[in-house]
Amino acid sequence: MTATSHAIVGTVIAAKIGNPALAVPIALVSHVILDSIPHWDTATNGHGRRNLKTFIKTMFDFVISLIVSFLLISFLFPTTNLSYAFFIIITAQLFDWLTVPYLFFGINFPSVYVYKFQKLFDRKLDKPWGIITQVGTVLAILVIGALI
Repeated sequence: MTATSHAIVGTVIAAKIGNPALAVPIALVSHVILDSIPHWDTATNGHGRRNLKTFIKTMFDFVISLIVSFLLISFLFPTTNLSYAFFIIITAQLFDWLTVPYLFFGINFPSVYVYKFQKLFDRKLDKPWGIITQVGTVLAILVIGALI
């Protein structure tokens, strides 16, 4: 999934679970669960490692993820501590962050092992269906989070 999707779910986790001993493992597991749902992301049609276009799209996605999360916290979950939310958001995105050195800079250790782990459950689906499944999943989680 995109960094934005992982960030939205991380925001809901931070807003609803104030105990980091629970929120951190839930955020990590959420990444695995979300990536196991067929989805599109910035690397779905990437053309190999160290592709500048994919890198730029990925960094743009990360910036958008922070903006969207900040807006969600401000308007839907205003009592959530921003520092805590940022920590849980980064945790929810962590597996993707740990693969950046391998994918974009050619640094194998230890990033290649995280990459191989992710490939065990990462299910890609091209546009438009990969976007539709992602938006539907994340909206459902957001609505449930806002209601409980």
